[in-house]
Amino acid sequence: MQNQIKLTQFSKGSGCGCKIPSSQLDIILKDNEARIDFKNLLVGNNSRDDAAVYDLGDGTALISTTDFFTPIVDDAFDFGRIASVNAINDIYAMGGKPVLAIAILGWNTEKLSSELAQQVIMGSRAICEEAGIPLAGGHSIETTEPIFGLAVNGIIHINNLKKNNTAQNGDLLFLTKPLGVGIISAALKRGIVKDEDYKTAIDLMCTSNKAGVELGKLKGVSAMTDVTGFGLLGHLIEMADGSNLSAKLNYESVPLINGIEFYTQQFCFPDAVYRNWNSYEKKVKGIEGTSFITLCDPQTSGGLLIALNPDSVNEFNKVMNDFGLEAITNKPIGSFIAREDYSIKVE
Repeated sequence: MQNQIKLTQFSKGSGCGCKIPSSQLDIILKDNEARIDFKNLLVGNNSRDDAAVYDLGDGTALISTTDFFTPIVDDAFDFGRIASVNAINDIYAMGGKPVLAIAILGWNTEKLSSELAQQVIMGSRAICEEAGIPLAGGHSIETTEPIFGLAVNGIIHINNLKKNNTAQNGDLLFLTKPLGVGIISAALKRGIVKDEDYKTAIDLMCTSNKAGVELGKLKGVSAMTDVTGFGLLGHLIEMADGSNLSAKLNYESVPLINGIEFYTQQFCFPDAVYRNWNSYEKKVKGIEGTSFITLCDPQTSGGLLIALNPDSVNEFNKVMNDFGLEAITNKPIGSFIAREDYSIKVE
């Protein structure tokens, strides 16, 4: 009986697509900056970065993050794996090395068995072991929709810390994963997903961004973040606005999951695509056709978005080769320019 249960039937949103829209988040976080000056707090919530960073006073810093969401896949073990990779990736997105994880579980025990929740935890533990960190504890509550994620801590040498608001004029933009997993998740709910596309999406979401540790060591990497629930446009806007720059995006160079047009041509995409677009359409120029679907598609465990000094392309390519990412990062997807009357121009 349990094998017939599809977890996505119990979630309104899917994965990072269940994020509160950025326009509403602005209201929630308004005037929410710390009233006390914590001198050791290097990164807080004012820059909308991937994690908080606290100076430990010995040349290293603690990176702390939490991330959780409702099911984006039907299998409980895969749900645990994907949610865990997604959370750990926040540490990698800042150039850090994860060291410890704590689980966050919300479960509807009246409709979903405890054995299914156990599978979620097992999936998470498998990912934590792959990352070389303990799943050291956690907390669980009763919820209507199933929820899972992690709170993760990492360590970094302060000189290697990468933020999302330090891009430089002239930097090239690179992305380490193709877009489209949100669209695939919508196709799953509509019952039109192709088996091979579903497998591709799971494989992508279960692949960590551990290359971020080595990218953190490159001085030529000016800024870095990962692409999640706000889509490529949303997270690129955070980089551009935070750095007081604008970005040009070459749509033809943006990597997409092979065959994603099968779904976009049927206007199959998550509701969060519209929510994302409504949040920042006034900051973007040049959107045509169905490009807004892929560029606003909420990614779960998406790729690293990297701002790179053009003089550092060779050493960047070496890191990409070492992690098997050279095929997808063989050309930039855009660049940063001096501030214009837009945040992003799609060309």
